[in-house]
Amino acid sequence: MKKKLFLLFSLSCNVIFSQTIKKPLVGAITLKDLKIDMYQMAGDHFNGREAGTLDELKVSMWLAEKAKEAGMSPAGDDGTFFQFFDLYRHQVTNYSKFKIGQKDFKLWNEVLIAETTTNKVDAPLLFLGNVSVEDFRKADVKGKAVVILASKDGIADNISLFERRYPGFVKQKYYEDLAYRGAAALIIVADELGEKSWSEVEPQMKRGVYGIEGYRDKMPVPPRMPAFWVHNNQLEFLKNTKERLTAEVISETYKYPSVNVVGKVEGTDAKLKNEYVLFSGHQDHDGVRQKYGQDSIYNGADDNASTCVAMLAIARAYKKQPAKRSALFVFHGSEERGLLGSSWYASNPTVPEKDIIAVLNGDMIGRNDINQAALLGSSDPHQNSPDLVAVAKKANDEGPKFELDKLWDRPEHPEFFYFRSDHLPYARKNIPAVFFTSVLHSQYHTPMDESENIDFAKLHKMTDWMYRTGWILSNQAERPKVILQKEGK
Repeated sequence: MKKKLFLLFSLSCNVIFSQTIKKPLVGAITLKDLKIDMYQMAGDHFNGREAGTLDELKVSMWLAEKAKEAGMSPAGDDGTFFQFFDLYRHQVTNYSKFKIGQKDFKLWNEVLIAETTTNKVDAPLLFLGNVSVEDFRKADVKGKAVVILASKDGIADNISLFERRYPGFVKQKYYEDLAYRGAAALIIVADELGEKSWSEVEPQMKRGVYGIEGYRDKMPVPPRMPAFWVHNNQLEFLKNTKERLTAEVISETYKYPSVNVVGKVEGTDAKLKNEYVLFSGHQDHDGVRQKYGQDSIYNGADDNASTCVAMLAIARAYKKQPAKRSALFVFHGSEERGLLGSSWYASNPTVPEKDIIAVLNGDMIGRNDINQAALLGSSDPHQNSPDLVAVAKKANDEGPKFELDKLWDRPEHPEFFYFRSDHLPYARKNIPAVFFTSVLHSQYHTPMDESENIDFAKLHKMTDWMYRTGWILSNQAERPKVILQKEGK
């Protein structure tokens, strides 16, 4: 009898709890607000919001003001909306040299430096050309500068920004194996695709690589093996010369400020308000770069002003109708430099890590088919919380009813998109996390990613979906369980 009474009491408590949950205030999210915020954030006046620049700091000030207007209270450091961190940039200098025998190669014009390092090379050349994998493995490469002819073999071309990424894929085929076997350097001779890519990758290689304290903040010791690209017209020379490579790569390290903008809307439940649903997006983009037509400002409207303005809209809804748990909003800096702002926040949260019950990350949510979207982290091996995925799918069914694209979450998808946004550092900390996206498009990482090309009806539906998911999580009795994984996996 006691057992039956206990079950009835538990059931009645659950019913009472569910009855006290109000419906999400979707009407508070308006197209007008999304448009106003989008045209402001992705305007030319912010010069593409490149991380580590004054433009990123300027948009951070704008976001803090908008967060305050939306009803958020500060949740950064020292009672502010800001969490500053140091951004380290390692950059090859123009004092670097590349010479074969008496033949000097002009830096960036005749030779590209494809590995940011500080190292000297004095080594004989070993020409392997377009060698088979079997012969490549057999070659004695120790102490030699290995010359490879670039090839598309084994590289998928159905990926975004193919020309910009092609040299990196070619290098990946050989670099780590050669370094492991003690090669002195890698020299890649451009094929036809490599020549087309030259102007695309030159700015990237000049820009260098970035890190934060504890991750890529110092040049590696021992130094990394140098890697170079040369033009195809040097093929015969490299094939026949008996001269040695003498090269010196010199890199310098610079430190810049970057920043996360953090706000919250406090929950109403005396106990649950100390737990947080974290809404995540990144504020930075690619700044001012090489021209496409007459435009050189990479405004990043879809990538990722779309999620930032969605988060402001969601905060307005929470402010008008608070939930039981608190809503935490983190506008990450330096995502385009390698998920650095989210990596910093995940390791240095401004609220207790144990109290973050879920991360709802958005990235590029304003384009493509209005009836389709993707939820990355919703299937194995990327899924780390079936409970969270179930809530997101329930929210989709109750609201926008997107047809969910499952292809982009597959581990064999050539874009590896799951690993390229700000949910990842949290998932690696064993915090339930998913990634809402309307996926890539032809204007991705170009100056054409502007406000006028956003589908605001699609952006409204994606905002609705993220908000509904957060609302359920903010009010349900149980927090989503996580599938524990080793950190770093």
